[in-house]
Amino acid sequence: MLSSQPRFSQCKTGNMANLKQIAAELSLSVTTVARALKDGPEVHPSTVARVKDVATRVGYVPNQHGRALKTGRTSTLTAVLPMETRDYLSDLAKLPLIEGMTMGARQAGYNLSIYSTTPDDDPVESVQRLLHARSADGLIITRMISGDPRVKLLLDQRIPFVAFGRTDLDVAYPYVDIDNERIAYDATRRLMDKGCRRIALQLLVQKDQASAMRLAGYARAMAEAGIPVDQSLIGEGTFTMESGAAWFERLLASADPPTGLACANELGLLGAPHTLGRRGLEPGREFISSPATIRGWRTSCLPRSAFIPSTWRT
Repeated sequence: MLSSQPRFSQCKTGNMANLKQIAAELSLSVTTVARALKDGPEVHPSTVARVKDVATRVGYVPNQHGRALKTGRTSTLTAVLPMETRDYLSDLAKLPLIEGMTMGARQAGYNLSIYSTTPDDDPVESVQRLLHARSADGLIITRMISGDPRVKLLLDQRIPFVAFGRTDLDVAYPYVDIDNERIAYDATRRLMDKGCRRIALQLLVQKDQASAMRLAGYARAMAEAGIPVDQSLIGEGTFTMESGAAWFERLLASADPPTGLACANELGLLGAPHTLGRRGLEPGREFISSPATIRGWRTSCLPRSAFIPSTWRT
């Protein structure tokens, strides 16, 4: 009995099939099969359909490693994401960031890989390890600092990259960023509009360029309102729930505690209501206000014994 379907004597469904096996089953050359799988215009549409049908039946998956060796391309983008702390929780804001990068990479025909680093890792050495591995076609770097040496390294090596954030180098490079100074300015003004005068500011590490811009925006809003900046109300560090709670505890225990709080990350923010809970205080009980969200910043107004937590919006 004759059949138009090939007999899969070598390419059995479920086995790892290769181009040579598919070509043998269809009596085609390996080159034709490879071009058909890429929808090559030089291959007849009917042949393309036959090749793809067989490839689907036998579960053919391209050998990405072999393709990378041959073409020098991995079809992978790597995002370097530093851990905020060694705590079991990291900054929750990374989740929508990873989702957005994944969708963007997929739409452009790439896979996304995440290269996590610890707070103790040297950022330049981390990038150099990735370059030596040649495991990605491009990099996404984050947590930019003043004079960030990674930018010059990648430009000198002619490696495609995008920075999430900016540095103050006088050189052109691709980046995606938000207006950190304006965000902090608007957040501080919003708290002032709610009656807050002593506003605490929680930042990430001091050398972080985004923190420097946020501090500038905060200071500008305070200056416009004629309020001197109290350095004791500014906290910097890789905040966890515990360290954020300890910092907020010190502020509330001071002779002149804050009446407003702007936080740089969720973990630091969560430390505030935790502290109030230990004091037996109920957030929002003595001060009624709607939660405020300022372009990705977490801001809440509080009296001396109450805290209104904010929401998060990407």
